[in-house]
Amino acid sequence: MTNSEPSPGETPPRVVVVGVGNLLMKDEGVGIHAVKALQECDLPPDVRLIDGGTSPDIIAYTRAGDKLIIVDAARAGGEPGAVYRFRPEDLNDARADLTSAHQLGVLPNLRLMEMSGALPDEVVIIGVEPAEIDWGTELSERLKARLPEIVRVVLGEIGAA
Repeated sequence: MTNSEPSPGETPPRVVVVGVGNLLMKDEGVGIHAVKALQECDLPPDVRLIDGGTSPDIIAYTRAGDKLIIVDAARAGGEPGAVYRFRPEDLNDARADLTSAHQLGVLPNLRLMEMSGALPDEVVIIGVEPAEIDWGTELSERLKARLPEIVRVVLGEIGAA
């Protein structure tokens, strides 16, 4: 994966995509699987892909110009493989019925970015309803089949679809 910080004097990328998750817990790693799949796509040169792993802290150190896209597993009550599009304010809403293993780490890091003046113009969270969260390095068959659609959603957010 690429590093999160441009070289000194380098212009920040227009779009940064951060995949968050645990590759050892099947569908919990969907964000990282999505970023790996995106590496195989012909992306514009001003797009940076980051494997955030289980440490959403990376988000606070990410410099993005216009848009930050975070991809993570999210339980929102839909069918396994359902793809959701959230904004940070949706996660702050007490009525939002969303649980993600990394939600608690993502929001404080977005606040840190905002306080430091590094928050991009737009932040989008792409959540994917997991089918199986259990030991294993592969996605469940359900999410494996949905991975191309998840990638298309992210490409649409990038503006490269």
